[in-house]
This record gives sequence, structure tokens and C-alpha cells, in this order.
Amino acid sequence: KLCEGILNILEKDTKTSCQVACLESLRILSRDKKVLVPVTTKRNMQILMRLAKLDTVEDPLERVSEFPVIVEALKCLCNIIFNSAVAQKLSLELNLAAMLCNLLEKCKDQQFVDDIKCFDLRLLFLLSLLHTDIRSQLRRELQGVQVLTQALESSLSVRWTEEYKAAEDRDRPPLSLQDTDCAIEALKALFNVTLDSWNVHSKNESHQFRYMAAILRHCLLTTGPTEDKTEELH
Repeated sequence: KLCEGILNILEKDTKTSCQVACLESLRILSRDKKVLVPVTTKRNMQILMRLAKLDTVEDPLERVSEFPVIVEALKCLCNIIFNSAVAQKLSLELNLAAMLCNLLEKCKDQQFVDDIKCFDLRLLFLLSLLHTDIRSQLRRELQGVQVLTQALESSLSVRWTEEYKAAEDRDRPPLSLQDTDCAIEALKALFNVTLDSWNVHSKNESHQFRYMAAILRHCLLTTGPTEDKTEELH
């Protein structure tokens, strides 16, 4: 009943501070699988997707004041999808993966969106891990390899000297914690999406995998903010 009450409040047009507080409470409650059973419905998933700006295909990310709401809604979706098989099935029905790829595109060349990007990638990782049909959709319909590789390239700040050769700068500073976390989430999602990709058929796929291999090599030469984070990145 508490979760349902929170979602009823979130469905209304309330203040940003109220939305964040409600979403933080829902995120904590959503760690309990028993609590999720009555609230994992199409309507409630759509409420969270709307708050995460996943239902607006055209609208850019402009209001920085809304970013904490987007992040908290994505965190809630991560917990719900991880803990609920019903939510995993609804994700396919609601075309959640396509909306996440679209949100990732909106994050390009934007400031203050690192947390949005990171939890978007984490959600794509979870979906590709837990639902084989979504994994297949990402690979075949949504250009998931390209989208995730570009997200990884952006997080690592790759500079190119040749088509498949990244610049090596041994004096560059370590990655920031946020960029490292984004890169790790992108790598995890890429692993799932490319899991069954041992047989490359087209020139475009061949180009995409050579491009990805160059970025992965660059990743291995990159250090994170701490020794533990560097190990996790590698």
C-alpha cells in the first residue's frame, strides 16, 4: 500500500523536491521482492518511465533541475527490473530498451548528465542480462553495439590518430569516478549484447567490431581514479 501511495503521488504534477523524496523512498522499498509484487504493473512502470524522460522521443534534456528526478526514476527501474520477472516482461512490451537508447543519444554533448548516462547504461545491462529477447532486440534492431560502443568511447574520451587506432597519451590523468563508472556499465552491457556475435557477416559489422576492439585496447591502457576501479575497468 505504501508503494502504491507513493506511485499515486508521483502520477500527479508535484514539485521536484517531492518527486525526488518519493522516488528515494520507492528505491529503498523496491529492494524487497515481496513489496514489488502488487505494484509491478504496466501503469506504474509507465509512471517511472515518464519521470525518467523515457517517453519523450523528441524533447532534449534541457532542465537541469529535473535531472535528479530522472536519475532517481532510473535507479527505481533498475531495482524493479532486477527483482521482478513481471517487470522484465513488461519492459519488452513497453519497448524500454529503445527508449533507453534514445535517452543515451540525448546525453551526447550534454553537461551534468553523467549520472543519467550511468544508470541508463546500467538498466541496459540489466535488461540484456535478464531478458534474451531484449538482448536480441538490442543487437539486431536498435544498433546496440554501435550505441554502447559510442557511449564507451565518450566515457573514455578517445581521440583517434587513424581509423582503428586511438591516440596513446601516457601522461593523461586518470579517468574521473563518474566516467569510470559509465565505462564499466557500457562494457558490461556490450558483453551481453555481443555474447552471441562470434560469427560476423557484414562489412558494417566487421567495421563495428574493429572499431570496438580499438576502444577496448585503449581501455586497457586507461587508469581509473583508484587501483580497485582500474581493476574493475579492466
